[in-house]
Amino acid sequence: MTSHNLTVAGFATILLAFVLVDALARRPGSRIPTLSDLLAFVMRTWPGRVGVLFFWWWFGWHFIAR
Repeated sequence: MTSHNLTVAGFATILLAFVLVDALARRPGSRIPTLSDLLAFVMRTWPGRVGVLFFWWWFGWHFIAR
């Protein structure tokens, strides 16, 4: 397995984990916050907004701009 395949598999695993946790959070009576609730909580503060901005910048620079 090449390093490229390993990296793609790692990101696919992370994406699958996000989808799984969000699906578990949407069950009735679940105490796990949904990803949208988590993002809303992070965006309440100025440092959280800056962190989200830098995350999107990093994501766009590495994956979208190519």
